Amino acid sequence: MSSPTDATRILGVGILGAGPVTQAIHLPSLARLDHILSVRHIMDVDPKVAESVAARVGATHSTSIDALLGDPDVDIVAICSPHQFHAEQVIAACHAGKKAVLCEKPFAMNAEEAARISAVSAATGVPIIVGAMHTFDPGWLAARNNWGELPEKAHTIRSSIVLPPNSRFEDFATEIITRPAGGAPDYSDPEVIKGALRGGVMGLAIHDLPLIRRFTRDFKDIEVLEARHVRPFGYVISLRTPTRTIELRAAMNNTWKPEWSFEALSDDESLRIDFTPSYVQAGSAVATFSRGSQKTILGPFEHNGYEGEWRELAALAAGTKQPPSAQTLIDDLTFALDIAEATVATLDRRTAVQPAVSEGVHA
Repeated sequence: MSSPTDATRILGVGILGAGPVTQAIHLPSLARLDHILSVRHIMDVDPKVAESVAARVGATHSTSIDALLGDPDVDIVAICSPHQFHAEQVIAACHAGKKAVLCEKPFAMNAEEAARISAVSAATGVPIIVGAMHTFDPGWLAARNNWGELPEKAHTIRSSIVLPPNSRFEDFATEIITRPAGGAPDYSDPEVIKGALRGGVMGLAIHDLPLIRRFTRDFKDIEVLEARHVRPFGYVISLRTPTRTIELRAAMNNTWKPEWSFEALSDDESLRIDFTPSYVQAGSAVATFSRGSQKTILGPFEHNGYEGEWRELAALAAGTKQPPSAQTLIDDLTFALDIAEATVATLDRRTAVQPAVSEGVHA
């Protein structure tokens, strides 16, 4: 039970993993919320990175998850480590008795891990949210409050993303200390293509898949019609359910005009939400409803989805808001995993039928 002072005191934040996401997204967001949240502990396996990033905010640093979870000044844990460690670290944070946990996407690698996390969260009473920032964006929330019957009537849903490489906006946001080593992929290897498409779904499309699922009640019956890799990084994926057509498109190249949009269309109305690009701390999304000749525009609002997720965490930790349904988190993850695996299976079928074009790739 929360004490009367929980809603008013500044809550301590501990961050597992001090890479570009922490440096360019979370620290700037938390700096704007220093009246309710304070970074107290930064952990990274690289001691120099941990020390340098912690020094920016006057926090304790360590190379040990046990040290961070044992820190009494840490109320909220943000897990920004490589995704293969997410499930065990979420579970450890729950057992450590923290007040809330933020886990970057994906929060689990499979449905079994997700079920374990859900059980531990329920047993310990520690709420968990996943860092799909668009679900916390005031532009999306305003659309949700005004869309009426559109989720039931929509027949086409689209996610369209055009971005420069992450490093461009990371460098605008802050001085990045170390990045993961990159390399030139061998696109003649079908397994590389499969990995790129799977990574595109689980690393980029996953931001919009919870939004798409809200408009796709029959999401468990999804089928991939077409899947193409777009070089150097991107995808074109066409899907359908018995009642919906879904289009996922992304291209990451040297563009100077980024675009990130979500659309839902029915016979007589449509919704378009324009989001700010990843790593850009520039206000909320803008939602536009079109009904006949009438347009209704909602936004921009005063903060973005990155800040929105931290506001949500503060409210959860203070006990002033109810946590999201564990089943919602599991369904969002399962939806993404099903699309990723069905996309790879589509390439396998194409390889079997057309061995001369085994890559299944269009540049």
